[in-house]
Amino acid sequence: MASLGAKDYNFLFKVIIIGDTHVGKSNVLLRFSEDTFQDSFQPTIGVDFKIKSLNFENTPIKLQLWDTAGQERFRNITNSYYKGAHGIILVYDITNHLSFQNLDIWLEEVEKHGATNLTKILIGNKNDLEELRQVEKKEAEKKAEEIGMPFLETSAKEGTNVEKVFLYVIKEIKEKMEKGLLEKKEKGSKITGELKQGLRLDTKGNIKNKDDCKC
Repeated sequence: MASLGAKDYNFLFKVIIIGDTHVGKSNVLLRFSEDTFQDSFQPTIGVDFKIKSLNFENTPIKLQLWDTAGQERFRNITNSYYKGAHGIILVYDITNHLSFQNLDIWLEEVEKHGATNLTKILIGNKNDLEELRQVEKKEAEKKAEEIGMPFLETSAKEGTNVEKVFLYVIKEIKEKMEKGLLEKKEKGSKITGELKQGLRLDTKGNIKNKDDCKC
């Protein structure tokens, strides 16, 4: 999987990462996009946006990666970003059973706002904290089977299975596009076309640089 120049791609995929706050969505995104991890917690304000370009199965692909806020007060702004999405990564924290219980709330949002042919995957993050585990793997596997989603446990801190998650999503979206089941995205929306990676939107729709965020 090799990186590409920003303009050299055949496909443009929009992938959204959703789930409760504190489950590690931002670090999952950072681990895949930049191979980094942040120990200090900085809650996402509205939406965080990154770009990653890569070669997958000899096909140049550009990814729009959206890290959405898990707090209830940002729900209205994050809902709008389901539009045009090709893939959803639903995250819970294996050390926080409430984040697992709240999966149904997030699934309702996906059902309400997402497209019918979305590629979806469920991941249980922070499996490096085994001694703090509250959600057993068998319980999560049963849930994934009930909702018809593939499932993996990950560790953004150690990098475990993070790339595997994204490669699965990319592969599934690519296959659906090649079969004509999804619209091929050639251009970003009015908002995404103007955004640069590492920027956030607050609840008023204003663009903020991460470095200016005091959260």
